Amino acid sequence: MGLTSIPLPAALRGGVAFLTRLPVGSDEASWEAFRRAPLAFTVVGYLVGALAALPLLLPLPVPTAAALYLATLYLLTGVTHADGLADVGDAAAVHGDADRRLSVLKDSQTGVGGALALCLCLVTLGLGALGVAGTLPRTAFALALAAEVGAKTGMATLVCTGESAHEGMGAALIDVNDASNLLPCAVALLPLLLVAPALGAAGVVAAALAPVATAFLVGRWGENHLGGVSGDVLGAANELGRAVGVHAGVVAWTLF
Repeated sequence: MGLTSIPLPAALRGGVAFLTRLPVGSDEASWEAFRRAPLAFTVVGYLVGALAALPLLLPLPVPTAAALYLATLYLLTGVTHADGLADVGDAAAVHGDADRRLSVLKDSQTGVGGALALCLCLVTLGLGALGVAGTLPRTAFALALAAEVGAKTGMATLVCTGESAHEGMGAALIDVNDASNLLPCAVALLPLLLVAPALGAAGVVAAALAPVATAFLVGRWGENHLGGVSGDVLGAANELGRAVGVHAGVVAWTLF
């Protein structure tokens, strides 16, 4: 099914329902439209990123602004992707073949590997948020927005280029898409990159692109150790990509 034949309003509604906790309502038609339109990941990234970054525009102490950014972010998105990261952390800690790792991945209990992965990611994100909040307010907003858009585009990249590891949510997204669906996602990044010169060019570009590179690496790990990309791998790519994105943005903004 080509993108032109997919009802984009329905795809976006399905994307908001899948990627956030916002009460938009969803049905089978919007889910079907969303899973066939990876572009919705990137567009929803703009929405989530803009809402989560609003506290960074307020005249608040840096630690308070950073804490509100984190709280708003997870109030908006919930814990689904963080849970995916924890599951991937548990699978990564296991010695064995892909089947053994997949069995651990599907286990609902969180082990030491998952707890460590999640804690490290949240601490890394929190430190990055402090760095972001320490920049100019409009730059802080742009960096947080870019990191979120990049994280969601990273997920879309895996949906378009990955092979599903097993039946489930990941397969429902991956098996109906291919690399041809990636171009609209790349085009959707252009507005962010075009306004970057007015907001701290190098930082915004780095914050947007670093999560995509991170997702690529997470996807390769999934292929090598799980036999493909699963829904948990998508969630891990989102969480890790965002954390890398805010740090890449601050570093690039500081140095360039």
